Amino acid sequence: MTAEASRIGHEVAVENGAGSEVRKKARLAKAAARTLAKLSTQEKDAALLLMAEKLEAGAEAIVEANQKDLAYAKERGMSSALIDRLTLTVERVRQIAKGVREVVDLPDPVGETVRAYRRPNGLEIAQVRVPLGVVGIIYEARPNVTADAAALCLKSGNAALLRGSSDALHSNVAITERIQEALVEAGLPREAVQLIEDTDRAAAQEMMRLNGLIDVLIPRGGAGLIKAVVENATVPVIETGIGVCHIYVDADADFDKAEAIVINAKTRRCSVCNAVETLLVHEKIAAEFLPRIGEALKSAGVEIRACEKTLRWIPSAKPAVEEDWYAEYLDLVLAVKVVGSLDEAIDHIETYGSHHSDAIVTENYSAARRFTREVDSAAVYVNASTYFTDGNQFGFGAEIGISTQKLHARGPMGLPELTSTKYVILGDGHIRV
Repeated sequence: MTAEASRIGHEVAVENGAGSEVRKKARLAKAAARTLAKLSTQEKDAALLLMAEKLEAGAEAIVEANQKDLAYAKERGMSSALIDRLTLTVERVRQIAKGVREVVDLPDPVGETVRAYRRPNGLEIAQVRVPLGVVGIIYEARPNVTADAAALCLKSGNAALLRGSSDALHSNVAITERIQEALVEAGLPREAVQLIEDTDRAAAQEMMRLNGLIDVLIPRGGAGLIKAVVENATVPVIETGIGVCHIYVDADADFDKAEAIVINAKTRRCSVCNAVETLLVHEKIAAEFLPRIGEALKSAGVEIRACEKTLRWIPSAKPAVEEDWYAEYLDLVLAVKVVGSLDEAIDHIETYGSHHSDAIVTENYSAARRFTREVDSAAVYVNASTYFTDGNQFGFGAEIGISTQKLHARGPMGLPELTSTKYVILGDGHIRV
């Protein structure tokens, strides 16, 4: 361990144990962030490779810890979709480690010159990427987030302060222990990645108000969690929204493409935020397309919540109610509505959507152009599944989340989105007159 890493641990140790777990760890993270900001790309990559090795070596122990969380989840009656999110296997841990290694191959954003120019008076001005500092992440029962967040924060020079839910506590602790082992072995402060083990709501609320210690807060989870963080935090928040994603099958759609896209976007992994939740179908093709897609969805085990017009062509569906158009099911359930035009489809998405990911299936160039121009979402697709909204699929490696807001970051958040910028100005005795 370096002398500076040892000093960081000592600084908090002499605080006589004052303060809560959250505040203590936030102070440690703040000190660690100063060290991380100065690291070279080679030093960060070496630590990431060690992190991947430690995760793989500890896979069985991590899975054993995960079994405790799964038992607790089943006792509480957690849905099968959420249990799938929570579940770790040795293979899934290996995939998590693989994701960490992929971050090593990504360009380091820290120090990148965004733009540079020379003023008429001779001043040379450069806008340069710098770490955010301490990134706090409050998330629900997805233990893979622990490793993804740690890897991305480390590569971008940020300290990570993580607060998962009680549902994944044993898994998160086991993963964090391996990450911290790697940090120490790499000569970095173990406080660069920390887990808040207090899962009481008060701990999350305290994180939301640690201005000066936490630089930015990122919530990852359901609508309730995100709403609570956005409404109560005084720390700046990057909002990762829920995924009420739509697919609109236009009058000029290719039916084979449409069926494949809908089935993929709903059934590949229905518990994720980029899964489709509402299918809109143009009335001109409803009589031909709806029976076909209805049978395909039924065969895939999907329950359909249908508008009155859809029920004519899929009579086995359940009648939809108003709440279905707003729903993020995260399950094998799909709302289906017949619309009279492209305008009606766009209006429906604007009214009920979450500005996450929405798609059109069409062979009509003009319709595709209008959809991409007028649908105000973080990711807008033409003839492709919404399931592609993912940092890895976009070539970013692992992601810290998918932002549905417009300021600072939007869409899958990779390494550049975990940086800010500062201006570096070079003069030669310049004074302003």
